[in-house]
Amino acid sequence: MPELDAGPPKAPTPVPPAPKMSWSWWVAPLALAVLMGWSMLRMRTPPLPTVSYTQLYGFVEQGKVASLTLSGQHVTGKFKQDEDIRGQKGRAFQTELPQQDDHDLLPLLRTQHVDVDVEGDRPSMLAQVALTFLPWILILGAWLWVSKRMQKAGGALPFAGMAARSRLVERHDGPRVRFEDVAGLKSAKQDLREVVDFLREPGRFRRLGGKLPRGVLLVGPPGTGKTLLARAVAGEADVPFFYVNGSEFIQLFVGIGAQRVRELFDEAKKAAPSIVFIDEIDAVGRSRGTGLGGGNDEREQTLNQLLSELDGFTRNDLTVVLAATNRPDVLDAALLRPGRFDRRVVVDRPENAARDAILRLYTKDKPLAPDVALDELAASTPGFSGADLANLCNEAALTATRRGADAIDAADFASAMDKIVLGDPRETLLDPDERRRVAVHESGHAIVARFTAQAEPLRRVSILPRGFSLGATQQTEPADRHIATQPQLEAKLAVLMGGYAAESLLLASVSSGSESDLRSATDLAFKMVAHYGMSKRVGPVFHEQRLEHPFLGERLATETAMSDATSSTIEDEARRALIEALEAATRTIDQHRDALNLLVLALLDHETMEKSALDTVLGEEPGPQREGTAEQLH
Repeated sequence: MPELDAGPPKAPTPVPPAPKMSWSWWVAPLALAVLMGWSMLRMRTPPLPTVSYTQLYGFVEQGKVASLTLSGQHVTGKFKQDEDIRGQKGRAFQTELPQQDDHDLLPLLRTQHVDVDVEGDRPSMLAQVALTFLPWILILGAWLWVSKRMQKAGGALPFAGMAARSRLVERHDGPRVRFEDVAGLKSAKQDLREVVDFLREPGRFRRLGGKLPRGVLLVGPPGTGKTLLARAVAGEADVPFFYVNGSEFIQLFVGIGAQRVRELFDEAKKAAPSIVFIDEIDAVGRSRGTGLGGGNDEREQTLNQLLSELDGFTRNDLTVVLAATNRPDVLDAALLRPGRFDRRVVVDRPENAARDAILRLYTKDKPLAPDVALDELAASTPGFSGADLANLCNEAALTATRRGADAIDAADFASAMDKIVLGDPRETLLDPDERRRVAVHESGHAIVARFTAQAEPLRRVSILPRGFSLGATQQTEPADRHIATQPQLEAKLAVLMGGYAAESLLLASVSSGSESDLRSATDLAFKMVAHYGMSKRVGPVFHEQRLEHPFLGERLATETAMSDATSSTIEDEARRALIEALEAATRTIDQHRDALNLLVLALLDHETMEKSALDTVLGEEPGPQREGTAEQLH
């Protein structure tokens, strides 16, 4: 990676002046001193003279006691006239009652007409001191803490320092990421390169009346490289780059999030031309007016301030805002209008050529064995994101390290693929009956996949428990597929029902092992009927039932406009598609029962069978050979 030009030498950083002592630092010690003096004066008050319990009895019998106050075992009292007690003359006195109850004392007090009050247990002297000082210490400590926070925030609102600060990415902050370090994503890099070029040479674009996009929204599934693209923009742009996560705007106290937005854009405007990157913007930019929360809460105030900063009366055309999200459907419409986020850049999962480039990027510093073909590995991983491919390379390297190898070979990548797709091997030991049932189930999937037209060809069958499954049948896709036809989906349904059909035919009963197959098949059948228009009874209509709700995960039952009759028709059609798929799978297995029995025996012997072994048992695959990825049925 080329090194950055260090540029002209920087001036020495000025030493900030020493902070001035705030008036609060003088008030707090003074108040604490006053409280301590007052408490000490109270503690220095001379104690009351003490009389014995026998003397108390005598004073009561003589009619000299006017009143008594009982506090647990402690007694304080007053005489009717001044009395001399141990050299102290006065009316007040104190004593302690014995632990045993004296049933004669209270009747005697009533007889002598002594006024008796009863109070709770009196705390000890240490407890009195603690109760006196502790509340004031806490109050003064909180006051000092708030004052210190206000000084750090430059006189802002109390607790303003709790808000997270944005990070300014400096030129010397670690290794720089360039556009050439981002494999694939040519269209996305082109859009972002225009933003960088505009900030560097605005006159070249303004010559023809072009305006810089106010905001660029990066949209795509998780792990596709949205944040990496933003880092590449920071590496390419010779302007200040501010980074903040959307969740950092949401604070406990109302108004602080909006304040943080103002501070962020004030800093960016002072450093203009500059770039602001807000990651996970859906945390703060969700749609307003959904009824899920008040209309004046912290989130909406923060969003309103963000909208004003993006395109308000004080907008600055030399500040560009980048934002990333994998949930564009939940963003507020005002956030997406032209003038705010003018450009939407889709960062999708990479195609075959992009996956090849990503694999070469992540393996350029790793020793590879001669049997590793990255182009074949890229072809076998459609649907993988950039993060998935990075994880694949890392897992392969760890596998090679565990076996003490000097290079990563193809078997290491295959093991890493199994770990990612299927999960880690389990220590579960199946008894013979369960093991045979799993072999029958997986053989049913394999037979239907091999002898059904439009089905994806087999790649591997295994009855080794991995992850949450007891076995797996893997197929390959011919290439990156973006759409699926009705015959292809019907073939996929039949393969999913193959395990259920094989158990029914060979074992005369079914098991709970078909749960995941039935769940996947039911979901696919519903989409074929309600979303894809593949049912004559329902027709070419898109029904929103079972769609994910942007806030709650599932759509509320009251929100659907579907009638009960339509819902019932969709369920009937989905059930019909599943029954037809089961019948097709049953016919295929019945026609090739000998091949099924051979495959069951082979699986019980070998546990895992690759494509070459499957061709030996089942014969050469009909039709053209197709290469591609592994798709897990379980």
